[in-house]
Amino acid sequence: MISERMVKALNGQINKEMYSAHLYMAMSAYSSNIGLSGFANWFMVQYQEEMLHAMKFYNYIVDQGAKVELQAIEKPAQEFGTTLEMLNATLGHEKFITRSINDLVDLAIEEKDHATNIFLQWYITEQIEEEGNDNAIIDKLKLAGEKGNGLFMIDKDLAARVFNPPVNVPNWTQIR
Repeated sequence: MISERMVKALNGQINKEMYSAHLYMAMSAYSSNIGLSGFANWFMVQYQEEMLHAMKFYNYIVDQGAKVELQAIEKPAQEFGTTLEMLNATLGHEKFITRSINDLVDLAIEEKDHATNIFLQWYITEQIEEEGNDNAIIDKLKLAGEKGNGLFMIDKDLAARVFNPPVNVPNWTQIR
């Protein structure tokens, strides 16, 4: 059985995941506006992933027989500076999400909520990947530079990214 405290925390995480989606959509739009369609594509894939994350939480709460309570989503920034500044902001945001997921795991352990703890392990692994991807792009930007051919090569690489929803996630990605 899931506690009210856990339900409230999971509903809060839905809001954070939805904010993440809005943030990455804003970064996608910004990238498009400055002529970097590859960065725009990469951030749009991030948007799709964050929406998937929110839906997984939504469906988990429903599966536990609890009530989903959606909250207002804060408006994200619209300007992000250079590509390096934008990716550093992305990494900072993902670190915030990692801390939030870790707090949820700590709560699940404290409450001896083994089902929620198991559910959250997917997110732990996902956050390792998210931060690693951000760091890899930041490293490339530092190496190649943010102007000229190096930036355009990175932009071309990011244009190749596609959204691949996980196939091994039972029922949590479908709306009921």
